[in-house]
Amino acid sequence: MSAQALALVLLAGLVHAGWNIVAKQSGGDARFAFFTSVLMALAWAPLGLWLGWQALPQWDAAAWACVAASGLLHVLYYVTLLRGYRVADLTVVYPLARGSGPLLSSLVAVTLLGERLSPLAAAGIGAVVLGVFLIAGGPRLLRRRDDPQARARVRQGLCYGLLTGVWIASYTVVDGYAVRWLALSPILLDYMGNWVRIGLLLPVALRDRAATAQLWRRQWRGALVVALCSPVAYVLVLFAMQQAPLSLVAPAREVSMLFAALIGGQLLGEGDRGVRVAGALCIAAGVAALGLG
Repeated sequence: MSAQALALVLLAGLVHAGWNIVAKQSGGDARFAFFTSVLMALAWAPLGLWLGWQALPQWDAAAWACVAASGLLHVLYYVTLLRGYRVADLTVVYPLARGSGPLLSSLVAVTLLGERLSPLAAAGIGAVVLGVFLIAGGPRLLRRRDDPQARARVRQGLCYGLLTGVWIASYTVVDGYAVRWLALSPILLDYMGNWVRIGLLLPVALRDRAATAQLWRRQWRGALVVALCSPVAYVLVLFAMQQAPLSLVAPAREVSMLFAALIGGQLLGEGDRGVRVAGALCIAAGVAALGLG
C-alpha cells in the first residue's frame, strides 16, 4: 500500500470514529438515518451537481445498478448500526462491526476478484482481528455469568456488530468494484447513493410525522455532524481503493478502532481502559504491517 493511500485511510479512520461517537450519543433510529441523508443531500448538493453535470449522462446500466445496490446496503448498514448503539456499548458494537466487515470483504476480494495477500499483509489482518477482539472485551466476553443484564447487553452487541459487519463487507465490495473497475467518481457514487437512501427511508419518516418532527428538534445537530463527516470519511476510503488493493484498504480502515478506544471510550465512560489500549496497539501494528505489505 502506498504512503498516500495509507494516509487517506488513517484520516478516514479518525473522521469515521468521530461521527460514530456522535451517532451513539444521539441514540437515533431509522429516522435519524433519514435526517442524516437529507442533510447530506443538501450540504453536498453543489459538489454533487458540479461532478454529475457531465458524468451522469455517461453512466450505463451497470453504474446505476451499483448506485442502487450501494444505497440499499448503506441503509441496512446504518440502521443496523444505530440499533446496536441503542441496545449495547459502542466499544462492543463498533469494533465487531469494523473488524468483521474487512475480514469478509478481504475474503471476497481474494477469492472472487483475484487479489493476493502477502504474508506480511496477512499477519497484519491477524493483528487487526486480535485487536478488535481485545477492544470488544477480550476474555471478558466469554464470562459475565454473574451479571445477566451485562451478558445480554454484550450478546446483543455481538449480534448487531457482526450483522453490521456483513453489510460493511457487502457495500465495500460493491463500492470498490464501482470505483475501481467501472471508474466511477467516489464522491459522485456516494452522493447519488444517498438519494437512494432517502427514498428508502422516507416511508419510515412519514409513518408518524409528529414523532419524526419531535425527534428532528432533538437530533438535528447530531445528524448534521454525521451528514458532514460521514461522506468525507468514506470518500477518502474510496479514493484509497483507487490506489491500493481492496484486500489491503478494507482491513487498514480498522485504525479507527485506535481513535474509538482512546476518544470514544473516554467520552462514553465504558471502562476497560487497559484492554482497549492493548487492542488499539494490536490494530496499530496490523495497520503498519498492511502499509509495509
